[in-house]
Amino acid sequence: MNWQEVCADKALQDIPYKIELNRWGQIVMSPAKNKHSIYQGLIQTIIQSMVKQGLTYPECPIQTEDNVKVADVVWISRKRYQQIKNDDVCSIAPEICIEIKSSSNTLEEMNLKKELYFKAGAEKFWLCNENGEVSFYSKDTQINHSAIVPNFPNSVQI
Repeated sequence: MNWQEVCADKALQDIPYKIELNRWGQIVMSPAKNKHSIYQGLIQTIIQSMVKQGLTYPECPIQTEDNVKVADVVWISRKRYQQIKNDDVCSIAPEICIEIKSSSNTLEEMNLKKELYFKAGAEKFWLCNENGEVSFYSKDTQINHSAIVPNFPNSVQI
């Protein structure tokens, strides 16, 4: 199965789960809890209040070497957006890809997604844990903050 088929399948349009594809084209579904969605909204709102250029949005499908992964929140420059605006799935990752770790996620899974996003062109990866603490990464290491949003807090609270 490919991403266009997933998007066109009427049986999948109203399910309350995040859908991704694994390397074999199989659907992987992850149900989101309320807290997860709240962190998504808070992170998106904070970025939008701090960075006036570019776009910030949730649930961004990204083509990776392990098929389609969906970042919880992304920030993308207008220049990069022009490259992907007509794509069903981003052919290049937005500059910042953010994941919110749920209790059902493993750290190994989050590290794999981080590597996949970097290989797909991301410049920064952020990880928000179950307590709202945010870690920032460049391709090779953990960093103190992201240059695109230098004043983003190290934690978001509900």
